[in-house]
Amino acid sequence: MDTELVQLPSVIIFGYCIDFTMYLLSTLNPTSYVAQVFWCLVACSVLAFGIFLLLKTRLTYLPLDGLAVAISHTYRKEFGKVKISLDSSMVIIGVISSFTFLQRLEGIREGSIVAALLVGALIKFYSTKLVIVEQWLGTYTAAQTQSPQETASINALVITISREYGSGGHEIGQFIAKELGIPFYDKELIELTAEKTGYTAAYIQANEQHLANELLYELYEQNYAYVDNQLPPADVLFMVQSKIIRDICAKGACVIVGRCANFILKDDPNCFNVFIHANKEYRKTKINEKYGALPPCTDKDLEISDKNRANYCLHYTKKDWKDATNYHVTLDASSYGSEKAAQKIIELLKDFTH
Repeated sequence: MDTELVQLPSVIIFGYCIDFTMYLLSTLNPTSYVAQVFWCLVACSVLAFGIFLLLKTRLTYLPLDGLAVAISHTYRKEFGKVKISLDSSMVIIGVISSFTFLQRLEGIREGSIVAALLVGALIKFYSTKLVIVEQWLGTYTAAQTQSPQETASINALVITISREYGSGGHEIGQFIAKELGIPFYDKELIELTAEKTGYTAAYIQANEQHLANELLYELYEQNYAYVDNQLPPADVLFMVQSKIIRDICAKGACVIVGRCANFILKDDPNCFNVFIHANKEYRKTKINEKYGALPPCTDKDLEISDKNRANYCLHYTKKDWKDATNYHVTLDASSYGSEKAAQKIIELLKDFTH
């Protein structure tokens, strides 16, 4: 069926969704709070479905979303941050106008918050579950499967090292790679990712491997549901790094630090996964004395770093970062020091490879 002919009824349906939503908001007058919440949720669901249809036709954006897209593209700013800023500005302007002209808060209540949190999530849900709509519109593109080269098992042993901040995982990985005479990848992955994505190395280093808050990121990520076929930058970085890691490992043995490499390679029997941890005093001493951190690292800094890495792992793998069952070996570096810890791991590797 001609896509343009199908797009017209989809836009008409979008119009009906908007009209129905406005009808619910303007004519219904439920007396109980429960009924008000119910009709608010119905209105959000209908509105989200209408926006979903509009996006899938790829004809236009809603005015505020179009402005966010234009600002994002013109000034090279992250769309999610631009949209949050514009949405917040609209709410602030509404509150100020309400008190200025009506001397009271009018029109902005719990429903505003519910809509802000729910509509984007519903659009993502519809995009995932209602594939039949995209097939009807002629805009559906099947997910591409990986090529045989990407799915092939690694030919030699790959050691992945997950680590607490300051535990010496980077250093231990270097010792292992040097002893075994194989390539080592940590910060090298940043340069490879920069080449593939166009992001600067500084930007990648600041935004990879950590997620400050899973819930807040989900809300931030929902903004990208308003722009079809776009992913948040953090998701792009993870996908690109995942492919880079698979490509590297297909070439031969190596040591990879961080980036959830143990989960990316979880189905490969030649992958040996290590988790390095250490007590807080050992970590703070290494960070402050060896790495020269300014201001000096504190217990609070360690907790924040660990939480960010755990959130990152949970978001992209749905696994607990510190769960020992995710690794072949967990090792306390503060009991051995980096060099001796590396030797312990190498000894265990001999049993793993036989």
